[in-house]
Amino acid sequence: MSSPVGTYAAKIDGREKITGQARFVADMKLPRMVHAKFVRSTQAHAKILSIDLSAALAIPGVLGACIGEELPKRYGVIPVAQDETALALAKVRYIGEPVVCIAAVDEETAYRACQAAVIHYESITPVFTIEDALDPTKPVIHDGARKPSNILRRVFQEYGDAEKGLGEAEVVVESTYDYPGSTHVPLESHAALARPEPDGKLTLWSSTQNPHYVLRDVAKVLGMREQDIRLIKPVVGAGYGGKCDPFCTDICASHLARKLGRPVRIVLTREEVFYAHRGRDPTRMWLKMGFTKDGAITAVDFKAWAEGGAYA
Repeated sequence: MSSPVGTYAAKIDGREKITGQARFVADMKLPRMVHAKFVRSTQAHAKILSIDLSAALAIPGVLGACIGEELPKRYGVIPVAQDETALALAKVRYIGEPVVCIAAVDEETAYRACQAAVIHYESITPVFTIEDALDPTKPVIHDGARKPSNILRRVFQEYGDAEKGLGEAEVVVESTYDYPGSTHVPLESHAALARPEPDGKLTLWSSTQNPHYVLRDVAKVLGMREQDIRLIKPVVGAGYGGKCDPFCTDICASHLARKLGRPVRIVLTREEVFYAHRGRDPTRMWLKMGFTKDGAITAVDFKAWAEGGAYA
């Protein structure tokens, strides 16, 4: 067989994408499909005192809603921290956290219903910085944890003798660097479309990079068997790692589809993508390196503090 190195290969999905034939989740339409939007927190850290949806549900075309108490099972892609719920439960931990999901006959009506929802909060001192998180006198974001702390985990790795290597160095460079963080900004926003099936099963289309994680956690939160959910990953308009997690779009669309008995689609706006993204964490890095005069590295001593946000 001839080597592919140095030869031309056509992009297998290039024609469909260039001609507009590729179908993303936001392009999909199903019979009786409805649209859902999120009411998002205006507080960085606060207790949820009350949620009043009476005015929102009274708007013509609004079909239903769900709140955190309906989806209380926690999930997460990191085994050491199953700390997230699809909608905020009892308290909010960042500005933009989804608190309510409302379904309506079209996106505009769902958006108006979200504006009509009334949520009362009791503010709690927020934790914004690495210094705040390391300060044991600051409020704990996840106060129900077995060991309440704003530090998720510590990792230590050691290879060889750094002090010995630094002692042998002819040049030592030491400095602190701050990386401000970034979001992936894929051209396609996060989206999900769920359809309840007559036999009680579920079909879910998701703009995910990792369908296995989504399938596992949707089944977990909804109390379903994994084999009763068919998860379809259609064409995805990029992700760069930012669509690897399960998102509230996947879970809430699935839950509302079963609750209303009809397909539900959720497509995030560009603003919501910035709220929802799992980007590159802001990180402070202290680095000390030893070199010989000819440039050989004799030792590296490195410490990093990652500002992980409200959830793992």
